[in-house]
Amino acid sequence: MLIKWLARLDHPEENEPLAISPVIWLWIAGMLVMEVSLVMGHVDFNLGVAMIIKSSIGWAKGWAALALYPLAGCLPIRSKIISRAICIVGLHTLIITPLLLLTPNLGLPQVLYVSPLRAIGGPGNEFFDVPLYEIDGSTGDLRWRLFTPWGPALGFVGNVNFMISLLEKNTRWRICGITGSILMCLICKSRLAQVSIVLIPAIIFLVSRIRRPLTLILLGFSAYLAGIISPMLLQWLSDFWDGFKGARAGSTRVRMALKRIAIDRWEREAPIWGHGIVEPGPHLVEAMPIGSHHTWAGLLFVKGITGFVALAVPMAATLLDLLRRASNPRYQLGATGLAMIVILLMYTFGENLEILVYLYWPGMVIMGMALQERKQPLDEPGAAAEAQPA
Repeated sequence: MLIKWLARLDHPEENEPLAISPVIWLWIAGMLVMEVSLVMGHVDFNLGVAMIIKSSIGWAKGWAALALYPLAGCLPIRSKIISRAICIVGLHTLIITPLLLLTPNLGLPQVLYVSPLRAIGGPGNEFFDVPLYEIDGSTGDLRWRLFTPWGPALGFVGNVNFMISLLEKNTRWRICGITGSILMCLICKSRLAQVSIVLIPAIIFLVSRIRRPLTLILLGFSAYLAGIISPMLLQWLSDFWDGFKGARAGSTRVRMALKRIAIDRWEREAPIWGHGIVEPGPHLVEAMPIGSHHTWAGLLFVKGITGFVALAVPMAATLLDLLRRASNPRYQLGATGLAMIVILLMYTFGENLEILVYLYWPGMVIMGMALQERKQPLDEPGAAAEAQPA
């Protein structure tokens, strides 16, 4: 984008002007505020210049990328390139998963090897190792995480890839992408992934057709029916939620405790700028870092209310803008862009968005393209015939 901007300055008559959506500017501003909050948190707790530099590198790899990838969507990128690449990943998943399912029965180690890039530094070995399988510490179940650092992260990627695969025009490739994405959500044994891959496409399907009279009639009838059976419906939702939490009760307990500790310490110790860094947790949370496993609680603990607002504002603006675009058939990427921000919103309650952006970045680029997309002309009778080349 910088090259295109410089070319525009030198030869304005030969290069189109770059237009950036106001929503993307909000992402850029919000992520810059994240860095300001980071520095202020380090200064408040006297963490030193070396730690500020180290944390700023982490900011550049995570939070800054959350703005840069949508910004890349302003470039003339064809969405079919991204969708085809995602479908190829789906095919690779379908090929390798049957082999990985056999590895526990063959007595092979859980981790094949750790990449030598680990010597450069990073959050932990799980970001650099090559796993064959994994045993869940709380349930003892087998699960697979493929190229991600932990199981739920694979479910996150699977949900993003599923929605992008729907853009693929070639039927065979689209089937590979969809099937591979669903397989990711199943083998990772993530509850949130399995709920999201059913719920999010249904939401996007309804929103993208909300202007159609038939959809409004069906929604009105559904609302009337739901009112009649509301006691049964509420009981079913309560039972589902209890079962959802009980499926991996140990994990739920740790996550809830982490959130409570993070919010309590934020309120008492660092309400404006936060603590600057995550801190090792007590035995109660199995030494998990305070500020992890929950984006909003983590932001409050690490970057205070300033960081919380810096993410909440661009996410809210993106959601509102893409809701408008998804319901208009003249925007081809509106529904997919809306799916991306809904997935991000759901996973803020179970993951730290910034630490996994290197995995789901294609979804961020698609979201940026959707925010930049111009209205397409509606098809008119005879227009297709006129458009045919001589």
